[in-house]
Amino acid sequence: MSFSPLINQLIESLQCLPGVGPKSAQRMALHLLERDRDSCRELSNTLLSAANLVGRCEDCRTLTENAVCDICQHPRRDRTTICVVETPADVIAVEQAGGYRGLYFVLLGHLSPIDGIGPEDIGIEQLVSRASEEEVDEVILATNPTVEGEATAYFITEQLRHSRVAVSRIAHGVPLGGELEYVDGGTLAHAFSGRTQLDM
Repeated sequence: MSFSPLINQLIESLQCLPGVGPKSAQRMALHLLERDRDSCRELSNTLLSAANLVGRCEDCRTLTENAVCDICQHPRRDRTTICVVETPADVIAVEQAGGYRGLYFVLLGHLSPIDGIGPEDIGIEQLVSRASEEEVDEVILATNPTVEGEATAYFITEQLRHSRVAVSRIAHGVPLGGELEYVDGGTLAHAFSGRTQLDM
């Protein structure tokens, strides 16, 4: 069965969302049109407002509708520490975990020469300038533990090597409460290579 052109267009548009295939998009479109027209209009208005008004924070590059995001403006944040992450979702994850009170720098990606993504595309020059010009003592690299994430962390480390800023990498390994038999080999190898000595 084929739908009218406008319904087909709505179904195709919904497929731009991650994890949404043709069937899920069709289900969403029909739900909005059949049962929830008010939510459909509200979603449409909110999407349009967000697309027009949300940009990047001038300092950390996370998504915000203000020139500077709430975290960067917060007077109680530790301005001597910058945590480098790949996406705004990573900022939310770190914030929800609690414990970190410094600032952030969002790369909005990672180095990937195959895809044509170089240092200038993810703001590394801006990060280095910020680390050297502001009173930053430590840069914490929290890029993902993927090949690209590790390469990005290494590149940033090299760029900051001759600065007075300390560079650290978040630990990766066996999750708390995890059992070794269920941990994949790469994670286990990383945990062994990053082991620390216990004080006796």
